Amino acid sequence: MKIIIVGCGKVGVTLAEKLNRENHDIILVDRNSDILRTVTDSIDVMSVTGNGAIFQTQIEAGIQEADLLIATTNSDELNMLCCLIAKKAGNCHTIARIRNPEYSSEIHYFREELNLSLAINPELAAAHEISKLLRFPSAIKIDTFAKGRLELLKFIIPKNSPLNHMQIMEVGQKLKCNVLICIVERGKDVVIPDGSFVLQEGDKISFIASQKDSMEFFRKVGIENNSAKSIMIVGGGRLTYYLAKLLKDTKIKIKIIEQNLDRCTELSELLPSAMIIHGDGSDQQLLLEEGISQTEAFASLTGFDEENIMLSLYAASKSHAKLITKVNRIAFEDVIESLNLGSIIYPKLITADSILQYVRAMQNSLGSNVETLYKIADDRAEALEFRVGKDASSITGIPLEKLQLKSNLLVAGISRNRRIITPRGKDTLEVGDTVIIVTTNRGLKDLKDILK
Repeated sequence: MKIIIVGCGKVGVTLAEKLNRENHDIILVDRNSDILRTVTDSIDVMSVTGNGAIFQTQIEAGIQEADLLIATTNSDELNMLCCLIAKKAGNCHTIARIRNPEYSSEIHYFREELNLSLAINPELAAAHEISKLLRFPSAIKIDTFAKGRLELLKFIIPKNSPLNHMQIMEVGQKLKCNVLICIVERGKDVVIPDGSFVLQEGDKISFIASQKDSMEFFRKVGIENNSAKSIMIVGGGRLTYYLAKLLKDTKIKIKIIEQNLDRCTELSELLPSAMIIHGDGSDQQLLLEEGISQTEAFASLTGFDEENIMLSLYAASKSHAKLITKVNRIAFEDVIESLNLGSIIYPKLITADSILQYVRAMQNSLGSNVETLYKIADDRAEALEFRVGKDASSITGIPLEKLQLKSNLLVAGISRNRRIITPRGKDTLEVGDTVIIVTTNRGLKDLKDILK
């Protein structure tokens, strides 16, 4: 597909890299020719220098032949205008990044009136991810499928766990748990394990289960998993605001430390149920006085990656809190992943993955759309949810054990009429099902792609 990306910031560049990897024709539009030159030197994409909200610039970028325009500049208003002009000039699909909390309640109106295909809010999406993690503090990452009825959870096998030295095939038999282990990360290796694979302490494992079954599984492997009752947040930006709004109806006590006095006053009015502290979040004495040693969750959500990393490392040294660390730059993933930072939240990646999911669905040919897409295991594997369409006769009604599935691919879950099925060899896929696929193969666009 021909895709125009307006805005050459972190989200725009991340998207260009991911979509280029999937063999789309990418045209980047930005006012800054130096930034464009730097990007085009490292990625095989085209570029146009100019204002993406100008009709002539879009014509120069080829809007009349484009399939999709994605506006990811720092201005919500500019993004919406870009999409409006693209609709008139090229009648293509349009996606806008809209971040301002004032617009969040009107997002459906904007989508309808501007005929947007998708409106993305990185901070709100990240806030949803953090709120899920506070419910399951033992998990490093939680992704949801089948309208929340199935979850893919990642955690590290602790010392002295019954899972240590256990074969995958023994997990269900010995623990009497209805879970399916999909991915094992050991050092730099990412494995979709077979039944004979032996687990070890320190492995990062991702398993899929219903909420009820996942809680039972954590209990049986000796991991306490009570929801966090208190959280200390450093940084009072948009992400913190969205998170506090999501948590306001829970029993979680929220304490926010923010350095800017005017922002503290604003947050006090917007979030009456939260405790707002005016102070420097990097002041160790202040953190101790405000109870970092007792808090059950600690989130470092400032605008500076280095500060967030140092704050989480300090919190780890002073407490047993669930750690959540926001990171914007994606350059040193290997180093960051090796540190004790708890759950690492990348708002830019969350945004890019949502858009990638939409692009995959646009390409669909079988009627088995990509409904959900998550990049997992540091972008080395994917978990996808497909709806089985009427035209998928080559894969429906046939036992899974008889399907010629690609290697490094697992049918991880089936949702049928609100009933969750943990797939075994005799199970079949039927029209109307949603099916979860976990694979290290890249670029699955529809359900037929699971076959060799």
